[in-house]
Amino acid sequence: MFKRILVPCDGSAHASEALTKAVELQKLTGAELLLLTVYRHYSHLEATFSMVRREAPKAMDDAMREYAEDIARQTKERAVGLGAANPRAFVKNGPVARSIIGFAEEHACDLLVIGKRGIGSMEEYLLGSVSHKVTGLAKCPVLVV
Repeated sequence: MFKRILVPCDGSAHASEALTKAVELQKLTGAELLLLTVYRHYSHLEATFSMVRREAPKAMDDAMREYAEDIARQTKERAVGLGAANPRAFVKNGPVARSIIGFAEEHACDLLVIGKRGIGSMEEYLLGSVSHKVTGLAKCPVLVV
């Protein structure tokens, strides 16, 4: 049925629900389970709207990457706790929806399991959610949880 399942993970409750469903599907199909956390490049424009102090770390991309790595590690631990067999976690930088699609194509994923809402930015309210973009761009089936 499915050979490779991709679960984009951002630490949100909906991503957690998607992970639970993906682990259930892995148990049924024996598919490989890939977990992907994507972080965007830090925008100085966004910083002007935030409560970040002027003394904030100069390497915000590094801080965002570390946070994404923590989410990926925690998600992998949770997947193992749910009974997943050998889940693999990855971290990428870039536009979230396009990075998910690119990763899915690069790794020949034949199913994406994604949360219906995540931890997004102001941009998502204006341009649409990541899950909506992924369903429109994906070449494989997408299960929105």
